[in-house]
Amino acid sequence: MRAHYLQHVEFEGLGIIEDSLRARGVEVSGTRLYAGDSLPALDDIDLLVVMGGPMSVNDEAELPWLAAEKAFIRQALTADKRVLGVCLGAQLIASALGQRVYPGAEKEIGWLPIHGNTHLNGAAFHFPDQIDVLHWHGETFDLPAGAVLLASSEVCRHQAFQLGRSVIGLQFHLEANRALLDAFVTADAASLVPAGQVQSAEQILAVPQDTLDATAALLERLLDYLLEEQP
Repeated sequence: MRAHYLQHVEFEGLGIIEDSLRARGVEVSGTRLYAGDSLPALDDIDLLVVMGGPMSVNDEAELPWLAAEKAFIRQALTADKRVLGVCLGAQLIASALGQRVYPGAEKEIGWLPIHGNTHLNGAAFHFPDQIDVLHWHGETFDLPAGAVLLASSEVCRHQAFQLGRSVIGLQFHLEANRALLDAFVTADAASLVPAGQVQSAEQILAVPQDTLDATAALLERLLDYLLEEQP
């Protein structure tokens, strides 16, 4: 099994996703789009992981590589590759499929709850009824045609979605560990003015270990689901 990730800024790497994949014997490679790396051959990828970033999917004028990235994601989806989108990555999947990405009702930054969709059939991935996860976004998106809504939050309905059996988009960050949290609060300190659904750096860094453990366990279950042998 070969996984490849698309990275948009230096401080938003794979986090614990990389450890989880390597522990499963998965080969991991990546493209640092911010550094000008070339996109790989699609035939060399079994799982595509599209990471987050502070830019918008609509910033193609400033970041021309976004257009090429969306085309690559669209090709991966057409080729029935396994795809996981994280935050900006989920928005890029939606945009690649022709859906709008636009400012949400409120920014969500910090450890806030999501609620799993309790009306799913057995084939879809099931989130817990409620779990605190790391949010760091100001935009949201329209669901792609045929997508199943997996989870929502108080101010953002489209928190997680699934397309078919092998594509999942997350508006939040299950990959967080202590090192990644430090990187986030350092790189985006200007956004951390507590108000509404935005927490302070101190609140974000003070997350209990059992919350980190719970999100890590959820990520493990999600990767098991995506990597499961399919007919």
